[in-house]
Amino acid sequence: MRLDEYWSVGPKTRQFLTESLGVEAAAEAIESGDVRTLVDAGLPHGRATRILRHANAGAALDLLATPDTRDVYNELLELVSEHAVTADARDRVRILTPLATRAAMVDRLDTVLAARDGWTAPSEHRRERALDIFESYDDAGGDRRAAVEAVLAARGAGLDSGVFAPLADLDVDALESALAALAGLSGGGGDRVGEGADDRLDALREQLGAVEDMAATPGDVLSAVQSGARGTAELREALARTVADRAGVDLARVRESMPGEAVDARSFVEGTLRTLTSDLRTAVTEREAAVADRLSGVLAETESEVEGAVTAVGDIGFEVSLARFALAFDLTRPDLVERRVTGVVGARNLALVDAGGSVQPVTYAVGDHDLSVPGANRPPEADRVAVLTGANSGGKTTLLETLCQVQLLAQMGLPVPADQAEIGVVDTVVFHRRHASFNAGVLESTLQTVVPPVTTAERTLMLVDEFEGITEPGRAADLLHGLVTLTVDSDALGVCVTHLADDLEPLSDRARVDGIFAEGLTSDLDLEVDYQPRFSTVGRSTPEFIVSRLVANSTDRAERSGYEHLAESVGERAVQRTLADARWSS
Repeated sequence: MRLDEYWSVGPKTRQFLTESLGVEAAAEAIESGDVRTLVDAGLPHGRATRILRHANAGAALDLLATPDTRDVYNELLELVSEHAVTADARDRVRILTPLATRAAMVDRLDTVLAARDGWTAPSEHRRERALDIFESYDDAGGDRRAAVEAVLAARGAGLDSGVFAPLADLDVDALESALAALAGLSGGGGDRVGEGADDRLDALREQLGAVEDMAATPGDVLSAVQSGARGTAELREALARTVADRAGVDLARVRESMPGEAVDARSFVEGTLRTLTSDLRTAVTEREAAVADRLSGVLAETESEVEGAVTAVGDIGFEVSLARFALAFDLTRPDLVERRVTGVVGARNLALVDAGGSVQPVTYAVGDHDLSVPGANRPPEADRVAVLTGANSGGKTTLLETLCQVQLLAQMGLPVPADQAEIGVVDTVVFHRRHASFNAGVLESTLQTVVPPVTTAERTLMLVDEFEGITEPGRAADLLHGLVTLTVDSDALGVCVTHLADDLEPLSDRARVDGIFAEGLTSDLDLEVDYQPRFSTVGRSTPEFIVSRLVANSTDRAERSGYEHLAESVGERAVQRTLADARWSS
């Protein structure tokens, strides 16, 4: 495989990966989605993530047809990654992409929901222990040794069933031997055997260190042995015993290191310590080589168990992360159907739920659904496009975003934030948020963004918010009418938000108009909205509620007079009734 055959791997990136990893290792990292290897080699994290997404998803990324769709996708990945239990799992989450086939989506859904059930099976105490183990794994660097330590800790905590079931198949005795070998070979840094791997090697190193210290101050050693010695023989014996006592070296080895002849006592001491240092260095080197060979042999014998531990910890960490995301938002399995439909019952917007506010679940559907949708008095298959109307701040854009979230999650093989969901797989999701820029350039770029996917893809979900923000209202109505007609004629699905519903007549018989209604003001003068759309009903902006709030909150006489004048324009009786209802409810 040529590296530059992968998406976004140009000549510079190819050269960099070839020099830092080698072609084979780099290709293997890309194929396996190994973000860490690419980042450790020096590739920027964001670039590594983009390369791996395209390498593993391919044409499935065409689902993300617009910048706003891609924004929702990235926001979803950020939400999922907040529940990742390891850095590796976080990296794997960030390269999650839409899947190419319904079968692949179902397989991932099965895995995630089984992991969710398996994660909740252990007691809360054991789940907390598991999180501690994952944290320790990260703190230790997430390498092979850390993986083995994590497996042994998990097995010791009784975590070997449910989502942790793969750990039960690993040989604990083999992993304990492997851990000792890994600790020995990695504990010293480089090729050096670490402390604690071999008692004899540790003793030789201590002896060498003590003798080197003595050799650095031969005068002090001479003074210590010379004071009680009255001849050469006594000097030799005093030196042998002093070195043996201070360094723990056998007397015989010290005596063997003593020179046969010396010019004077100092030369004799220096010669002895120099020879002994050399001998001990040789002994340490030989012993270290022997221990390294033994530990390498242990690793070779336990290689399959170590690799099993690495794989198990990586997979379990990833699955637990997805399980925690599903539990945090009470996600459910979508029904992936062959029909052209996007439908939800009791759907919640994840961004709102994550923010901690009160969220009204919404039921909504477009296309050939089989859901129980209150107020839908037309045959489900009759509607390909819904025109959504209603109050300002009524949740219309939020509903579009929620439908986008549900569609993307389902096609990524993940559960969705709804009590029920019927999702037909589409080729592209065209999500376009309202942009308050009124010029020809914005109009042109918007049309170039939303029209081509409808005409080129076989199955499209169109979610468009307020065309009137990009051109004058009359022409916006014409364009939106054309877009609705194009969506219907292309056999696509669509939800289009607008305040111009009355200007869209006549609509195709495959389109309907739905409405969201404001119901009044609360006792705190906040706008009270029923976010559940009413099918086949035009929603209204109800400006009298806003004017009512301005009248009630105004303390300046002149300003209040101005607002009261506006109240006459929008309906003074409606304003007064709104204010009376708000006061009564308080």
